Amino acid sequence: MAIIPASGCTFCHEGAKMVLFITGVCHRSCWYCPLSRERKGKDQVYANEHPVSSPDEAIAEAKNMRAKGTGITGGEPLERLDRVLWYARRLKEEFGPGHHIHLYTSRAPTEKELSDLTGIIDEIRMHPPMKCWKGIETSEYIRSAEMASAMGFETGFEVPALPEIDLLIPALPHLHFLNINELEWGETNAPEMRRRALVLEDSVHNAVEGSRRWCRNICRHEKVYLCSSAFKDSVQLRKRLIRIAETTARPFDEISSDGTIIYGRIEGALSVPEAVRELGTGMFEEREGALETAWWILVEQGDEIEGTKAIIERYPNRGIIVEVTPL
Repeated sequence: MAIIPASGCTFCHEGAKMVLFITGVCHRSCWYCPLSRERKGKDQVYANEHPVSSPDEAIAEAKNMRAKGTGITGGEPLERLDRVLWYARRLKEEFGPGHHIHLYTSRAPTEKELSDLTGIIDEIRMHPPMKCWKGIETSEYIRSAEMASAMGFETGFEVPALPEIDLLIPALPHLHFLNINELEWGETNAPEMRRRALVLEDSVHNAVEGSRRWCRNICRHEKVYLCSSAFKDSVQLRKRLIRIAETTARPFDEISSDGTIIYGRIEGALSVPEAVRELGTGMFEEREGALETAWWILVEQGDEIEGTKAIIERYPNRGIIVEVTPL
């Protein structure tokens, strides 16, 4: 495993950072942006996969996953600076100064913005758009990075892997770190990907073929870390889901190796079936007009249980449904 220069990444590797999506509003239109249609341009806050409307709701989600820190992202978070300050300040008040908070931004924060963020944000990750990479050493991003570092922030760049990535080498002496994310194919950037004749690396992940190769030279530098698409899916997300599942799963929920939960659902039953009732209190729950219980009882004794039965796999804490298997 490569050395991770950014402190915030350590918690991400543990799956211990809550993702706080502060807004989908952004002043830029980068062709490679992978943000979904559901979130792009929408002024809605999400804590992990859940829409929230207050810091208290975000704090509850952080407690559900035993978060050690928070990553604030968007859209462009600085388009809603007051909201960033509101949420981040409450997180620090609730969890203490050790709760590590990093902020993504495609802006070069001003002295005033940095002053407002001091003591609340620990780490700033700037995303200079690709058109700024040529001549980066004399750009506003370097001036902002140096100012942020002098004010006590851990400061770096976080950018996607693009063929022009070596243009950022002159920036390295001015940064604490440079994080490079493997270029990912998404529903909103697919037309631009096709226009550039880019293709997926395989049928399993969203990584674009060639993106790791473009980074070989710059990744020789000790301040540079490449985060792969496969790592985000198979390690980072999975560990975060497992943390949430371990805190929120009901006694009858089975936690999978991927961090999803699996349970049985009965619709149309006039009462709690005897086979389910015999499992004991806490082993079933009436929810959303149906009865939820252990999946295996529906498999083993389904013939004795009336109603429409199915096995549900979903993200924990009433997250998105991954699969429904009718019985």
